Amino acid sequence: MNLPASKPPTADVLYERIETLIAEGHFKDGERLDEMRLARDFGVSRTPLREALRLLSATGLVGLIPNRGAFVRQPDFTRLVEMFEVMAEVEAWCARLAAGRITKAQLLLLRQAASACEAALQAQDYKRYYVENATFHTMIYEASGNGFLAEEARSLHRRLKPFRQAQLSFGDRLSQSMIEHREVLLALEAGDAARADSVMRDHIRVQGSIYEEYRQSMNGARDSA
Repeated sequence: MNLPASKPPTADVLYERIETLIAEGHFKDGERLDEMRLARDFGVSRTPLREALRLLSATGLVGLIPNRGAFVRQPDFTRLVEMFEVMAEVEAWCARLAAGRITKAQLLLLRQAASACEAALQAQDYKRYYVENATFHTMIYEASGNGFLAEEARSLHRRLKPFRQAQLSFGDRLSQSMIEHREVLLALEAGDAARADSVMRDHIRVQGSIYEEYRQSMNGARDSA
């Protein structure tokens, strides 16, 4: 029996895959992305690949130079810290508001999301953990009761996604992240706005530094290979 061939990845899927490869350090800053090789590796034509690169250029992760091609643009440490500082303040605000507004139903779902993170931690599956982690954070955005703030938080979260996911694979970050999640959950259960604000801010701000350590270790590994 002939099975139907799987569909080639779309531009959006290619965008996410290349974004992850860049964040995980598979390409150096300034490295040229070979379209022909990438198209072959992903099993696609160059049309969706070029669209994916165009999408990546909009985020600043890729620079498109006419007649020369696409080049990786890793954010420098200062820029990364700035991005995480803004994200930390936005998420802290969400947590502070959520402490006074979260419903019993939302709190139940948040506990379930935290349990899913615990299961991913036990499996030491950082990519699965990130998916469950994203659900946990998104629920807090929604529980803030401020639709505009939640929208801005989701947008920033999406922009930082590859860096937040990559840093989870470094050292004992996965375990530490779960400890921080438990503290956030306890603060929300207690309705402690000040505590929720503080622990969420710390939870996000540290990720920039952890990611930079991760990237330095990846660069060192590549240089010694």
